[in-house]
Amino acid sequence: MFPNSPVFPPQASTLSHKVDALFFFMLGGAIFFSLLIVAVLVFFLVKYRRRHPDESGRVLTGHATLLEITWTGIPFVLLMVCFFWGAHVFFGASRPPADAAQYYVYGKQWMWKVEHPDGKREINAFHVPVGVPIKLTMTSEDVIHDFAVPAFRLKMDVLPGRYTTAWFKATAVGQYHIFCDQYCGVEHSKMVGTIYVMEPQDYRAWVAGQGAFGPAGGTVASGAELFVSKACTTCHRPDSSARAPILQGVFGSKVALLGGQTVTADENYIRESILNPQAKIVQGYQPIMPTFKDQLSEEEVIQLIKYIKDLKPEGAAAGSATAAPEAPAVPGSKS
Repeated sequence: MFPNSPVFPPQASTLSHKVDALFFFMLGGAIFFSLLIVAVLVFFLVKYRRRHPDESGRVLTGHATLLEITWTGIPFVLLMVCFFWGAHVFFGASRPPADAAQYYVYGKQWMWKVEHPDGKREINAFHVPVGVPIKLTMTSEDVIHDFAVPAFRLKMDVLPGRYTTAWFKATAVGQYHIFCDQYCGVEHSKMVGTIYVMEPQDYRAWVAGQGAFGPAGGTVASGAELFVSKACTTCHRPDSSARAPILQGVFGSKVALLGGQTVTADENYIRESILNPQAKIVQGYQPIMPTFKDQLSEEEVIQLIKYIKDLKPEGAAAGSATAAPEAPAVPGSKS
């Protein structure tokens, strides 16, 4: 709305214009009616002031019902406009596009760690291509944080023990601030970072050059390696005699639980099944899985979830169900 204003941050995402339009509509309405009320108040003070000491007030009659309908109906209509407009913006901001590139964000006192689709990582820096929808799956390794990028009008709580999601599509090349908008300790003010929005070809060249985050995979084992090293293959086999649920193709499906309930196998369900396997027992299986709480870091849990997401049913065209998943294409590429 005001790209060069020192008061408002720049508009650098597809969401920012929508949020600003709603904000200024509501702000303009509040200013207009505030001035209108003051003006009417001053008018009545002048028009109906006492002109001599023995003058007394009188009751005005007529049109009372019409007046009440008017001052009730107009605010109601405006509030409904704000409600449905706000709901439209909210649902758009809450539903990442199906083709969004998947990034993972970890909040930790007092830094932001980002994992790219190919497994490479950054700290307090985040390189993304312009014009590509980016989905963020976020969690905290200690306390509650809040991932905020004012230029994108993006703000989402990052919670320990669960995953929250957000998304954005940058529209302008440049550098933009990342803040933590939830007080998280004595060095909360230092929990900042920078998003670098680049042209797709520049982003691919930067990724190919390893950037600041080193080789793919970093120091965290891949999901396939963890799946084997933690002996998950002992029970979670792809055959019908497995002692634990078959994981091939499970992500995104409905899972029947003991007691007749069903849940969707999303990131939060898989995380809970890894760290607290007794919380939800799958129908037809015994509660024999041990907990991996305090044995895996949040990054290792994410690696396992990514591996399980890529497991395909037997006979699927994507390849073997037990093979390690291939690295996804770099966002912004045509492969």
